Amino acid sequence: MSDPAAEILIRGARTILTMDDDRRELSGADIRIRDGVIAEIGEGLTSDGEVILAGDTVVTPGLVNTHHHLYQTLTKAVPGGQDALLFGWLKTLYPIWSRFGPEEMHVSALAGLAELVLSGCTLTSDHLYLYPNGARLDDTIAAAREIGMRFHPTRGSMSIGESAGGLPPDALVEQEAAILDDCIRVIDAFHDPREGAMVRVGVAPCSPFSVSRELMRDAAILARDKGVMLHTHLAENDEDIAYSLAQFGCRPGQYAEDLGWTGPDVWHAHCVKLDGAEIDLFAGSRTGVAHCPCSNCRLGSGIAPVRAMRDAGVPVGLGVDGSASNDMGQLIGEARQAMLLQRVSLGADAMSAREALEIATRGGADVLGRPDCGRIAVGARGDVALWDVSGVESVGSWDPAALLLAGPQRVRDLFVEGRQVVRDGHVVTLDLPAVVARANTLARALV
Repeated sequence: MSDPAAEILIRGARTILTMDDDRRELSGADIRIRDGVIAEIGEGLTSDGEVILAGDTVVTPGLVNTHHHLYQTLTKAVPGGQDALLFGWLKTLYPIWSRFGPEEMHVSALAGLAELVLSGCTLTSDHLYLYPNGARLDDTIAAAREIGMRFHPTRGSMSIGESAGGLPPDALVEQEAAILDDCIRVIDAFHDPREGAMVRVGVAPCSPFSVSRELMRDAAILARDKGVMLHTHLAENDEDIAYSLAQFGCRPGQYAEDLGWTGPDVWHAHCVKLDGAEIDLFAGSRTGVAHCPCSNCRLGSGIAPVRAMRDAGVPVGLGVDGSASNDMGQLIGEARQAMLLQRVSLGADAMSAREALEIATRGGADVLGRPDCGRIAVGARGDVALWDVSGVESVGSWDPAALLLAGPQRVRDLFVEGRQVVRDGHVVTLDLPAVVARANTLARALV
């Protein structure tokens, strides 16, 4: 990536949904981004730098994706896994994923990241928990640098194979000492703790049914020694709860608490089946949740209690989850689905479009420990999305700022750290048709 443009002025937006501390909504205002940071917000601003005429757009902070498995982009809509619950779905996919190597990891990440940026996402986490045939976390980090996204990769792992009572095949698990050593390697090589960081690394054993209690505990100790965040899957569906009760004698929330997996430096994916006591535990400890509504629907896992979590004070962000269980990577669509699921479960006033968009922006940024992202405010990073509301999707919309009700679903322009990544609906930082062609070739080879 090149250095940030010295200055960019986004001029005359129809509406700016700032998601700042006061949740201001501005009409006809301008945004000045200088050296990657939002330097000024006002009306009638001038600039000697590049000027972007916002025109008939709604401007939002860049969206934040708090849970993904980018490697799965090559395994969308796989027969045999399309109609299975979580455990059966995994058993269908594990043998396919075991044939991946570094190129599959890299190209799938490029394609998945492109899909994200076109849906307005500027910051994404990723949970990579299997490393077959020489694949490394480095492969996905390189992809994020190519496309220009702000990236929070997590060094995932699986250590308990089928022969030891776990779910994954033995060929995909690693020795726990080697896992911890590689966590140290990637943190030392790539993690940037500074404000404005483009890469931050987390530690992420896959799930309670694929790693040992000892690895969960040791991972938490290592992460805190290194000052990085912790991530895993938790309480995803009824099978997950049953496994925890049978194997550990407690519910997942208690298991997490016992092993040091609660706190503001921890976020858990899914949490569909948290009960009231677990919600209170997460609220009191400021433990974050990555809500993945489309994946939860696709796998029949249920509707996460997001309204109860938010009301209790649990930090909640959104995640697209892997493309093998969604099977899309469109974050703006996740925000709409999150809103609709709470409404169908609890009533039409359970969640507004603006609240869902807040969860998708500053909510996700806060879950990932990034108060410098997810809002349009002076001093925040220059991560900004422009949505064209002059098209057919928005025809007749009385309130274009209620973006999730009438669209659009694809961003017009996207800036990350003041650099333009999407212009007029097209990714400008890589040759996307070439990436798509190569990804499809690799996917066909896997078939």
